[in-house]
Amino acid sequence: MRSTHRRRPLAGAAVAVLALLGAGLPATAAGADDEQDDKQPDLTRFYQQKIKWSKCEGMEMPKDLRCGKVTVPIDYTRPKAGTLDLAMARYRATGDSRGSLLLNFGGPGGPGVPELAYGGKDFMDLTDGYDVVTFDPRGVGRSSPVSCGDGTDEALEATDSGEDANDPQAALKQLRRAAAACRKHSGPVLPYIGTASASRDLDVMRAALGDKKLNYLGFSYGTRLGAVYAAQFPEKVGRMVLDGVDTLTEPLAEQGLVGAAGQQTALEDYLDACTEELTCPFGQDSRSAREQVVALVDSLDEYPVPSDFGQDFTGQDLVGAISHALYSEQMWPMLTQALNMLVHDGDTRGVMALTGGGFAPTTVPYRSSAPARPHEPPEPSASGTPTPHSGLVDAGEVPPDNLPAALMAINCADDPDRPTAKKITDNLKDLRAAYEDASPVFGRYRLTQVLMCHGRPAGTDYIRDEVRDVDTPKMLLVGTRGDPATPYRWTVETAERLGSSAVVLDNKGKGHTGYGSSKCVHAKVDDFLLFGTLPDDGSSCGADD
Repeated sequence: MRSTHRRRPLAGAAVAVLALLGAGLPATAAGADDEQDDKQPDLTRFYQQKIKWSKCEGMEMPKDLRCGKVTVPIDYTRPKAGTLDLAMARYRATGDSRGSLLLNFGGPGGPGVPELAYGGKDFMDLTDGYDVVTFDPRGVGRSSPVSCGDGTDEALEATDSGEDANDPQAALKQLRRAAAACRKHSGPVLPYIGTASASRDLDVMRAALGDKKLNYLGFSYGTRLGAVYAAQFPEKVGRMVLDGVDTLTEPLAEQGLVGAAGQQTALEDYLDACTEELTCPFGQDSRSAREQVVALVDSLDEYPVPSDFGQDFTGQDLVGAISHALYSEQMWPMLTQALNMLVHDGDTRGVMALTGGGFAPTTVPYRSSAPARPHEPPEPSASGTPTPHSGLVDAGEVPPDNLPAALMAINCADDPDRPTAKKITDNLKDLRAAYEDASPVFGRYRLTQVLMCHGRPAGTDYIRDEVRDVDTPKMLLVGTRGDPATPYRWTVETAERLGSSAVVLDNKGKGHTGYGSSKCVHAKVDDFLLFGTLPDDGSSCGADD
């Protein structure tokens, strides 16, 4: 793809960004390595629970979908200190069941229950052999959802390259206020929200479902979660598929840069196709269309417009919506329609309907028919210990910023690098330039996600250092050549780290993940999960028409 914006090679830009940010001291997140302790905490009561399934309430749900919950400790090193509930949903097997298949749709920060409710038809073939089950991870959806309140706006102001961009100290204060706002609005789950804890939740769910082994299908971030589970519980791995494979090694700063560049390429592909149609809201010239998108984002950032959800709609909100829609070419007609509503009528409903799911496969977004009410999570006790129990919240009480708040919280918890305040203030201008060079549309959005880790404790080094050479049965890794979010090389690199257990399927198509867009990938994944038939390592699927 040609671009109207000159961009230096991504590899060089990534090196520059890493040099600018520097690396912080590694730290191990709470609960990440307590298995090495001589005396294990007693988790019997969690592993012996049974899930009670009932009709799903609170949203318009499919009649054959059932909902339940599982209780897990907030802190696995101190299981008596507090618990929380995780929302779950299940389609019963229609054929002979070999147990449950757990799905994670990605994000991080994407709730599983609404994804399965509204996009479940893609997985109905799997009910020939499994109860198909999903969940809202800790801190996500109805499972003690985290929020940053106005913190995200504070962070976006810190990455603004406008007239006030020459005051890095002010930017640093805004980042600290953003981190404080996230702590204030998120409650006691926030320090325990990382993937190391979520992986342990998976194992509790496996036991509560009555399965000796975990059968698992994870997309995008869900591949990171699956890989961590394979390292923590190798003897419990059943049939595992990782589609749209995440990196286990690259620092968050480099991930952000890769994501910005990938999404810019996907946007340019979309605009090339859009401008061939008379219905394109930006006309029939692709160069002009790219410039118009940048101008539209800048205009909405300067002059936000009202929305039906009580909050003004900004340019960065638009960037998030476009980002989600670009993960699949199947979403392009909906994106065109939504942009026409916005450009010609000032109507934000179309683009807002595209938002939801983060890096997850595209489905109908998670929205309650009732307006969201302010969510005030329980406060920690005076001693700083978690509250006794955090139950599920109502769907209408999920904070509107839960998805981005959870995304940043989980990514920060999984990344041990923390640049010093001096590194940030000395190099903020160059950081902005590097990200904007990678993408004039998505650069600021991605940089904000990286910088919001400032003011938070350093994350675990467990994933980067310990998730390797897993001793598990063979698992299938699907990488898509034209994936805008998780580049194919991450599939190859992760397979090398996981070792001989990893079998790679090369999908020659485009879009984020392959299962929902490629008939070939879909068939090979189903064959493995249902019948144990694996493709040869390095085999490929051609692009669908």
